[in-house]
Amino acid sequence: MRRSLVSVSALALAVLTFTACSGQSDPESTGTDSESTNALCTAAAPEGDVADSISVESDFGTVPTVTFDTPLEVESSERTVAIEGDGPTMAEGDYVRYAIAVYDGATGEEIQQGGFDEESALAPISVTVGAGAELFFGCATEGSRIVTAVPPSDTGSSTGSTDSMVYVIDVLEVIPADQWCQLNEDYDGEFPGVEFDGDGAPTITVPDTEAPDGVVVEVLTEGDGDVVQSGDNVTVDYEGVAWSTGEVFDSSWDNGQSATFSTTGVVAGFARGLEGQPVGSTVLVSMSPECGYGEEGTSTSELAGETLVFVVEILETARP
Repeated sequence: MRRSLVSVSALALAVLTFTACSGQSDPESTGTDSESTNALCTAAAPEGDVADSISVESDFGTVPTVTFDTPLEVESSERTVAIEGDGPTMAEGDYVRYAIAVYDGATGEEIQQGGFDEESALAPISVTVGAGAELFFGCATEGSRIVTAVPPSDTGSSTGSTDSMVYVIDVLEVIPADQWCQLNEDYDGEFPGVEFDGDGAPTITVPDTEAPDGVVVEVLTEGDGDVVQSGDNVTVDYEGVAWSTGEVFDSSWDNGQSATFSTTGVVAGFARGLEGQPVGSTVLVSMSPECGYGEEGTSTSELAGETLVFVVEILETARP
C-alpha cells in the first residue's frame, strides 16, 4: 500500500487537510529568516469581528472553555491572537508543538481536542507557506493562543452555512527547522544492509538489534551532481521498510514510478537524509518515530511509533 511521506498528526488532520483557499499564500516564498517570517505573517488568516467575538477562557496550555453565538456565521477565515506569547517567532519551515481544540460552529460543541497533556501529545508539524497550517499559525510566537473561525468553504463541508468551525490552538514550542531531527553521527551500532538486483531494485535487510535514535544516514553511492538543498524539488526512487518487521510499506520501484516532492513537504527524517547529498547518490536512511510519522498515538498513520528505513536514489533536484 502506498503511503504519503508527509507527516500529519491526528488532530492536525483537521487543520491541514484544507489548503489556504484565501489566496494569501505564496508557495514560491523563500529567502532569509526575516523574509520567511514575513511570508508566514502574510499567509495567516486576517483579523475579523467574528473571530474577535469568540470568548476563550482558561490558562494557556489547558483545555479552553469556548463560547460564541450559534450558529456561527463567517464568510471567510478569520483569526485572532487571544494570548500573545513572548517566545521565539515562527519562521518558514519551523516545527511547532501545539495543543488544539476544535468546535462545531453550528452548535458550539467540542469536536475534538488534544495536546493539552502528555497522554494526548501531538506530533510536531512543520509550518510552510502553501501547506494550509500557515493560515492558522501565521508567524505566531511561542506561548501564543490563536483563535480561528473557518467557514464551510474552507473546512470542505457540504452540510450548509452553519457548519463552520472554531479552532483554538496553543503554540507550545517553536523549534527552528535546522534544529529538528538533526543527523545522529555518533551511532556505531549495526545498520541495515541493502542488496540490489539486476534491475537496480533494492532489498533491505534489517538487523535484529535496537533501532538508533534520530536520523542516521549511510551513503551507499556518492553522486557528483547538484547538491540537494532545503526546499528543493527532488525526484527520487525509494523503498521503505519498518525496522520492527523489515516489511516493505512503500516502494517507487514496485509502483513503477519515481516520486517528486519538496524537501519541506515530507517527514523530517526523509528530508534530512537527502539535504546535502549530490544528485546521483544512493543513501540508506534510518529515522526514529519523532522524525517520521510520530510516536504511537500522535498520528493517524499506521506507521506511527515505527523506526523507518529508506533506501533512496537521488535522480534530480531543482530550485523552486
